[in-house]
Amino acid sequence: MKKINISEKFDLFSELWTPKVIAESNGQLVKIAKGEGELVWHKHDNEDELFIVFKGQLTLQLRSEDIVLNAGEMYVVPKGVEHCPKATPDTHFMMVEPSSTAHTGDTNSELTVSSDKQAWI
Repeated sequence: MKKINISEKFDLFSELWTPKVIAESNGQLVKIAKGEGELVWHKHDNEDELFIVFKGQLTLQLRSEDIVLNAGEMYVVPKGVEHCPKATPDTHFMMVEPSSTAHTGDTNSELTVSSDKQAWI
């Protein structure tokens, strides 16, 4: 394993809501993504999903409340909790989740990125 410069990894792509895998540890994938606007309402029945914001603001809309994350903040969406990520322009964030986690969980949409399309960078 080599040292990873996360800022340099963010510079390698421009696609929105398209997770890029940067590391794996104990069956957990470390993914980074850029977001703007809203993704889609979905849930992961069997996996928690950890979000860490590096730049911008990511709101994790839950049915019960909105969790607003700024740079340097994180939140774990528990398995089975429906959520819809929403981001201000040029938001950069990381997700740590089991390798079995589907991008938009139980929901397929035009924004869904299948696991085989979530390239390593």
